[in-house]
Amino acid sequence: MIELVYQTLAKIGFSHPLHPAMTHIPMGMIIGGFLFAVGSAVMKKDDLAIATHYCYTLALIFVLPTMMLGYMDWQYKFDGEWNGLILTKIILAVMLTIMLGITFFYGKNKRVDIKQKLILYVICFAIALGIGFIGGELQYG
Repeated sequence: MIELVYQTLAKIGFSHPLHPAMTHIPMGMIIGGFLFAVGSAVMKKDDLAIATHYCYTLALIFVLPTMMLGYMDWQYKFDGEWNGLILTKIILAVMLTIMLGITFFYGKNKRVDIKQKLILYVICFAIALGIGFIGGELQYG
């Protein structure tokens, strides 16, 4: 099934892996949301806190399709071969998904100060950086 997807895309001239293109959506939202959160905490701007929540919501929506495409690329490009980096990336991806879910529900609570929410945003940001670093190591060694 996975082979069919990549063969079909190759027939129309698309031979690039699918995961890297999708990765930019949740990672960009996490980085942008983190910057909005810092700006909100420093400048005390509620609008930036709202933007942060929307960014992390979009990251949560797109993290599962990104993981699915990562799995597909891993099966296709690496023949599903296990190694320490793959296992670490999978663990971090699951942790990120859980943290984004917690952040989503915690972020909806308007009674919680942005500085308290910032802890969750920092954790998500750090996990995302770890995932990106490991992805680079897998791709470029």
